[in-house]
Amino acid sequence: MSEAGKQPDECIDMADLRVEIDRLDHDLVRLFAQRAEYIDRAAQIKAGADLPARIEDRVEQVVANVRRHATTYGLPPELVEKLWRRLIDWSIAREESRLGPDSLRKG
Repeated sequence: MSEAGKQPDECIDMADLRVEIDRLDHDLVRLFAQRAEYIDRAAQIKAGADLPARIEDRVEQVVANVRRHATTYGLPPELVEKLWRRLIDWSIAREESRLGPDSLRKG
């Protein structure tokens, strides 16, 4: 896990900023990898329950959650939603690679 770095207002030049952005990017990739582990576990559980990878109600719940978080942190909810829908699509494709296509599942 990366250590806490400087706050934005503590950066005195572009080199400082780039170090902090690179640190955050590392942490984001680590968190995406951790999220992927949960997606893999979801695929295992769904396989046992004969559930599809895409469960539309859950997709919309996740999107609503991230839109709310975006607002809380002062980010545009529309942008965060677009990013997360891509992440969700990637996650579903990852699950389908383990489960098989949803079109072949009962769900």
